[in-house]
Amino acid sequence: MQAHKHAVEKIASSVQRYFSRREPFRIYHGSTNSTRQTAYWRENTVDISPLSRVLEIDTKARTALVEPNVPMDRLVESTTKHGLIPPVVMEFPGITAGGGFAGTGGESSSFKYGYFNDTVNSVEIVLGNGDIVTASDKENSDLFHGASGAAGSLGITTLLELQLIQAKKYVKTTYHSVRSIPKAIEKVREETSNSEVDYVDGILFSKEHGVVITGCLTDDPPHTGHVQRFSGPGDPWYYLHVKEKTLRSVEPVTEHIPLAEYLFRYDRGGFWVGASAFEYFKLPFNKFTRWCLDDFLHTRMLYRALHASRQSKKYVVQDLALPFSTAEEFINYTIDSFDIWPLWLCPLLQTRLPTLHPRIPETEADHRTLKPMLNVGLWGNGPAQYDRFVAKNRELERKVRELGGMKWLYAHTYYNEDEFWDMYDRQWYDGLRRKYMAESLPSLWHKVKVDPIAQKQEEDSSWRNWVLQFWPLGGIWGVLKAIKSGEYLVARNSTWKAREG
Repeated sequence: MQAHKHAVEKIASSVQRYFSRREPFRIYHGSTNSTRQTAYWRENTVDISPLSRVLEIDTKARTALVEPNVPMDRLVESTTKHGLIPPVVMEFPGITAGGGFAGTGGESSSFKYGYFNDTVNSVEIVLGNGDIVTASDKENSDLFHGASGAAGSLGITTLLELQLIQAKKYVKTTYHSVRSIPKAIEKVREETSNSEVDYVDGILFSKEHGVVITGCLTDDPPHTGHVQRFSGPGDPWYYLHVKEKTLRSVEPVTEHIPLAEYLFRYDRGGFWVGASAFEYFKLPFNKFTRWCLDDFLHTRMLYRALHASRQSKKYVVQDLALPFSTAEEFINYTIDSFDIWPLWLCPLLQTRLPTLHPRIPETEADHRTLKPMLNVGLWGNGPAQYDRFVAKNRELERKVRELGGMKWLYAHTYYNEDEFWDMYDRQWYDGLRRKYMAESLPSLWHKVKVDPIAQKQEEDSSWRNWVLQFWPLGGIWGVLKAIKSGEYLVARNSTWKAREG
């Protein structure tokens, strides 16, 4: 804690200097799980990347004190040593605790516990003038709820106290096969009311083949003795395994998965986005090639390569929150307009208003209880021509609003400023910015918006970006940059620890 305190005081001192000179500044985290192109600002930057330690696990209180750049795999590794686990663990090992709080982090347990920030007891924040404060439900509560989802635009989160629950050895996972989109949506909603399950999500492989997946924490070993793993190079990719298990059977299929391997089951292949790398390089997509290239096909490597290659500018990676009542219409729209498969389904609890998280306008009869939502993950190749790619994303934004939903802000966001603030409470947000002296930081809209004109000008003015447009130079450059970063070693170490755990 002394080392942490010293590091935070150093950060606060830097912020104080910018504040006294009335200079705007940015925060450098050192990693990102956004698909927007970002740049490292060499001037007026506060570097918080060293804040990456798990400082304390309190087994009696069932809490963990962690710095913001602690990734999910290291967090799980630390807590499971004490027989505990965070209630919500984002599915990619490299997503950080700070990113889950400042962004919108949800997973298959979010139908039960809400977003990741709903499992945070308190945060330490460096304000825009350099003051160090604690925010929680009881202290600076407006800042506490405002900062979750604000993408670091209300201050610098430097410490989080997380809730923990009892861990178990396995997740008893059941695959429920469904044969239509309405049945998939109905089954997801039905399982969220089942008090015996701990995890619920779903995969739509086609209009006629979907799978709703439920998980129950257990210490009981499988009666067959077989435990299914997904972290080793020779193991199957999770979604391909689920598809194979349910393709010809309408009866539920159950298997036991070690806890850590369940939590990060989508890491290898980045759900199914990694299959696009084989398509890009025109490589055969089979068990042997996936085994050969396994080091390059974990999410840390895929994100690094995606940014460096500039391919993220042509890839649709969107998460959309819809009311259950309009989810079918939205899914049918994505099929007709994008023809992207599979689709991910994840039920979520809404968070209390006002909020910067996705929300839907529907409420229960008492007009106070917020209804659950359904997240639809739409991830796949978009139009190759940039203007058409932007137009399709704009169309998607309009459609999700028309159907009473909202999108995650980690991905490509094309709203103009008026459109953006029409969806959020700007008066509340600007009031927090003034109250906590955060106006030297970029606003939320400035942080998340994509400017197509500026991006086009950047492409035209840079010879390197122009060259990277030509196949396969962009892809090769992305892989080389990912190798240079050493992310493949981190992925390999993460895989080994998951199997050992």
